[in-house]
Amino acid sequence: MREYAPPYLLEFAKLGAPDIGYLSVAEPPSPSLPFAVQRVVWTYYTPESIVRGRHAHFRTEQVLVAVAGRIIVTTELADGTLQSFRLEDPFVGLYVPPCAWHTMQYSHAAVQLILASTPYEEADYIRSHAQFRQVWRVPQ
Repeated sequence: MREYAPPYLLEFAKLGAPDIGYLSVAEPPSPSLPFAVQRVVWTYYTPESIVRGRHAHFRTEQVLVAVAGRIIVTTELADGTLQSFRLEDPFVGLYVPPCAWHTMQYSHAAVQLILASTPYEEADYIRSHAQFRQVWRVPQ
């Protein structure tokens, strides 16, 4: 299987000023967007008590952005490496490779933008944690 970079934070350009507001841009190819976007998804009105995600992918790479509110993202690699990321700036994204199990927990007003490298295909999702560990296990 292809090797991917582990999850990491990336910054998008932040253009503007406090007196007029800001905008950020993601255009591939660029250091801020490591793939061509094939799908855009956003989540909102997620209750704070709900943990979403709980999956990995075979092929899909993603960048997650908290365009409003706060999102805590926890990633796990098949070797057991855990990382936690706090997304709360709309110009900061989190790269999530297919080989990372991930969960998200939201503040009440959070809006999450997801940029994905592939169109939706249910067969690309790994929804069983045990299967994720088997598929992406580190060779000995």
